[in-house]
Amino acid sequence: MRIPVIFKVLFFTFIFIEIKAQDPQFTQFYANPLYLNPAFAGSARCPRISMNYRNQWPSLSGRYVTYSASYDMHVDAFGGGIGAIITTDDQAINTLKTTNASLLYSYLAPITRDFSLKFGLQATYFQKSIDIKGLTFGDMIDARRGFVWNTAENIPTSKKTNVDFSAGLLGYSKNYFFGTAVHHINQPDEGLVGPSRLPTKLTIHGGAIIPLEKDGESSLSPNILFQSQQSFTQVNIGLYYKKSGFVAGLWYRYGDAFIALLGIQNNNFKFGYSYDITTSGLSGNTAGSHEISIQIQFECGTHTKHYNTANCPSF
Repeated sequence: MRIPVIFKVLFFTFIFIEIKAQDPQFTQFYANPLYLNPAFAGSARCPRISMNYRNQWPSLSGRYVTYSASYDMHVDAFGGGIGAIITTDDQAINTLKTTNASLLYSYLAPITRDFSLKFGLQATYFQKSIDIKGLTFGDMIDARRGFVWNTAENIPTSKKTNVDFSAGLLGYSKNYFFGTAVHHINQPDEGLVGPSRLPTKLTIHGGAIIPLEKDGESSLSPNILFQSQQSFTQVNIGLYYKKSGFVAGLWYRYGDAFIALLGIQNNNFKFGYSYDITTSGLSGNTAGSHEISIQIQFECGTHTKHYNTANCPSF
């Protein structure tokens, strides 16, 4: 039996076991700010478009590919930021696909001249679907001729839709920032075979900006990110180095991977590439994970009020 066929059989077997799903992860957290924390909506003040692509484990026949695109801006009349984000997660080459469309709002609360808080809310409509045409099962196998029979398996519902709610908090000054987000507060049912609640995800992140020159052209930014979703826990620690329009970063995802990142940026455009170097038992079989981010920053309108923006890393 070929490896791709084995993978598909095992993949669909796991769908029928009572398991809990977990969210797709982006390595370049701050290059996809609305995905990380809804409180980031409008945090750059001016209109912003972010686009992200992640290809995880490309050497496997059933690779994971995730796309994301978002738009956000600050609106004085609303007292905060608004945003929208669409994310598509494609598992095992269109076998299992999830699409999320979200609207976000964040309220800006200046605490002092140098420190501000933002409170974010997010409402999401999602669709999860299975493409059964590419699935294979054990009872389809003939000992001599291979996959020739029709399956007697009970094929699940091909689509599931539901709504999802999340919230976040972001605090920042010129030299430090921190935030927390709670996704899937209502634990929506996403099961294709009976009920299956999406577990609540907790995210805590923070860091600092350490100038290396008086003009701010170069800086170091140590960061930490913690995420927990049911029994899954992830801890990332990392460091960014910025020099003019060049950014380099190195992260360690505890027990899983080292992450190398390179980026370029100016006032209106940012481009980043990162590579996850797997250190777990999958090392040598996956070709790591590749991620690309593009961000376009537009100029503000003439009537937009000025306020302190979140001075967070770009990638």
